[in-house]
Amino acid sequence: MTEMIIPPTPWTGRNDGPGIEHARWHSTISAPQPAPGIALLGFACDEGVRRNGGRPGAAAGPDAIRSALASLAVHQNTPLYDAGTVTVPGTDLEAGHEALSREVASLVEAGHLVIVLGGGHETAFGSHRGVREALGYSPAIINLDAHFDLREADQPSSGTPFKQIAELAGSEFDYTVLGISRPNNTRQLFCTAASLEVHVVSDVKLGSLTLEECTELAESLSENHDAIHLSIDLDVLPAATAPGVSAPAALGVDFPRILALATAIAATGKLRLVDIVELNPDYDIDGRTAKVAARLVDEISSAARG
Repeated sequence: MTEMIIPPTPWTGRNDGPGIEHARWHSTISAPQPAPGIALLGFACDEGVRRNGGRPGAAAGPDAIRSALASLAVHQNTPLYDAGTVTVPGTDLEAGHEALSREVASLVEAGHLVIVLGGGHETAFGSHRGVREALGYSPAIINLDAHFDLREADQPSSGTPFKQIAELAGSEFDYTVLGISRPNNTRQLFCTAASLEVHVVSDVKLGSLTLEECTELAESLSENHDAIHLSIDLDVLPAATAPGVSAPAALGVDFPRILALATAIAATGKLRLVDIVELNPDYDIDGRTAKVAARLVDEISSAARG
């Protein structure tokens, strides 16, 4: 059994007074309403990371991101909603995916831009299946990640979501990965990516681009698609910026470039779903990774809906 919860404690923070001029996330966010807005949805799950041999702790990620987001100032008029958290008791990842898909589908059908807070990267399969159910087709996927997550395995895990989506979407599968670490992906994974016609840009190549070139890249990747699923694995960032992840990066792609890519994609108006995954608060030094994740949520929300 999965359970939906609305966490009461993360939405507290600094209060400078009433009125929109003092608005912060904690004073603005509410349960989902009919007016289309930004809808946050947590996926509290460690099982995918455990199955993939990673270090558990990502189940606490959604609340850590909410806590880091709570006191950020709001500079937009778009409604902000918290749709709660899908929890996955025990090891039943498959039931968790079913519940996540239902919630995402319902929120997308209501007209909201859904931002799912993971959880490990297994989150992406359940969330993509939900947006696919709502739209009637699979949107293009742009993944900011050091890893392909195209593994073949006996059980779904944080290493398999995009292989699962490829099997689900068939000829509609359209997958781009930005930030791939060559030493952290086997020849077999590169072969799988090639067979699926995955568009790949390495961490080294991204690091050589200017911020303007990152924006141009994001725009060019978005231009031929009606809808986009943006997935952000925080381990694409350098370990010094994002220490609180399952697999910290030796190199990574610096945060300004990741932010430029994400906000440029959001500004196209084509985003239908965002995943921000792999935050592990147990290893997060000074809350750095949670703060980076919160800044991504805030900037994407502003760029997408103004």
